[in-house]
Amino acid sequence: MAAGGFCKLPNGTVVVALNLPRPTGDDPGGVRVLVHALNRARALTRLRNLGMRAVYLRGNAAPPTPDEITAVLHHPDGLIWRTASDNGVTSPELVTELWRPIRALLRQPAAQA
Repeated sequence: MAAGGFCKLPNGTVVVALNLPRPTGDDPGGVRVLVHALNRARALTRLRNLGMRAVYLRGNAAPPTPDEITAVLHHPDGLIWRTASDNGVTSPELVTELWRPIRALLRQPAAQA
């Protein structure tokens, strides 16, 4: 899933949207991640610093929708996710899932003894 894109805001910052496989690998589906940052490079660096090392943005095939931009701008961390649809792009009409903070995605379940 390599779909992703960005949108430059009037204040000069950007919102980057990426469709990625789940980092835990326990679910075949993917996630849509939104990052608000000063520029595209810093947005990708924020994800890489969280352990998502192979994150790249090539092209602008799936830029964030206005609803996605609003969601990430209103989140204190500026870094959110939710499950991506089958076609790789989240449609506001089809998705009822709420946006979640990124730490909920990266949280590893405790090992069962």
